[in-house]
Amino acid sequence: MKTRSTRRSAGLKSSAAIPWLPDLERSGGPIYLSLADAVAAAVASGALKAGDRLPTHRALASALDLDLTTVTRAYGEARRRGLVDATAGRGTFVRQPPPGRDDHKSAVEVDLSMNMPPHPPSAAIPARLSQTMAAILRRSDLPQLLSYHPSAGSLGDRAAAAEWLSPLLPGLSHARVLVAGGGQAALMSLLTTLVPGGGTVLTEALTYPGLRAAASQSGIALTGLDMDAEGMLPDVLDDACARLKPAALYTIPTIQNPTTATMSFARRAAIAEVIRRHGLPVIEDDAYGMLPGEPLAPLATLAPEHVWYVATLSKCLFPALRIAYVVAPDQRRSSRTQAALRATVQMAPPLSAAVATRWICSGTAQEIIEAIRREARARQALARRLLPADAMDAHPEGHHVWLRLPPAWNAAAFTDRIRRSGLAVVPGSAFAVAPAGPDRQGENALRVSLGAARDLDALEGALTRITAALEEDEDTLPEIV
Repeated sequence: MKTRSTRRSAGLKSSAAIPWLPDLERSGGPIYLSLADAVAAAVASGALKAGDRLPTHRALASALDLDLTTVTRAYGEARRRGLVDATAGRGTFVRQPPPGRDDHKSAVEVDLSMNMPPHPPSAAIPARLSQTMAAILRRSDLPQLLSYHPSAGSLGDRAAAAEWLSPLLPGLSHARVLVAGGGQAALMSLLTTLVPGGGTVLTEALTYPGLRAAASQSGIALTGLDMDAEGMLPDVLDDACARLKPAALYTIPTIQNPTTATMSFARRAAIAEVIRRHGLPVIEDDAYGMLPGEPLAPLATLAPEHVWYVATLSKCLFPALRIAYVVAPDQRRSSRTQAALRATVQMAPPLSAAVATRWICSGTAQEIIEAIRREARARQALARRLLPADAMDAHPEGHHVWLRLPPAWNAAAFTDRIRRSGLAVVPGSAFAVAPAGPDRQGENALRVSLGAARDLDALEGALTRITAALEEDEDTLPEIV
């Protein structure tokens, strides 16, 4: 097998006939990505200018002793990044940069910061959505659908929600279910319902940034509690309840955002016992609860009289649907939450709710989530193969991983470093809630979301670049810290 150095030497022998020839000797990861990165570097340095014609696929493959398919794939990647254009019969040319964009490397090529489900072709979401919307617009009651709806959702939508949640909350009555315009609207409504102004909410030391934003807007203080590999610790929660007399607890027991920690049944039972002992109201954010193939008992089944349960469709179908379901402990308290929803957002989007209900009742939602679950498993397997296993926490059916950084890096510097290579991730500080433990509860880490990459190839390239950056020599750090 020829090494990259050998390939480079072979390429240099014929370089006289090639107007531009990259040096791949020091590149890491897949060769096609190294070649695309070389194009990007040449454009950035001025070695390649707008309008320059690149070597033909065949000529460059011959010069570098590469497979023709490798060069074709590399040029395709460069085209996807907006670096080049290809015209049949004319060749491949460096693109003119858009006005006001001087450094293409600052643009995000693969966004690993948005925690969303992948959309594999097998899920067929665009086609299904188009067909469903056409069917909805043919409904005889369309004028009613396009009008105002009850702030808790229609009876049909609430019944569909109870059916959807039945694997997690068996025997759920639709009278306890509210339909909200997304998980964020649900959280804001619950905070205003449960927590008086100036009150304190307990949460994990690292938690969902949307909760932090909602609490800040509502004048609510958050107190972060130390965690372990399963998330919240029962004894720490018990002590905080006794000392702080909090108004409520917010927790994500399944595939916690950002750490991916998932409570065992024993841990959930212990947390539920603390909740009951202190009479503590709980907001259980089960955004990822439908992802595991084997359902995990929510806290709402273990301490039902204390728990307001929130499940969004954003993480198991797609974010733009903007539908979430809130389950109150009983019908009386459901009415209080309904009033808060009405004051906050008036009603959930009726067209979105109609899509969700139709998909749930027809089985389409289940088919989509199964396709997404299969794709999530494949992406998690890829992450386990490419990222350092001893520094990574993940759930095999989740949409993100929690990557702890080596001591030579801090999360802010590393985030900036890979941003300049075209990748976006979220540093641990974005999730931190004071006070944290002596090690800052793992803030020197990144949440790497796997779902937004368009396919496995794009994800592989992005993760390979992250791993290569982690392995950079220490003498490169002063330039980027």
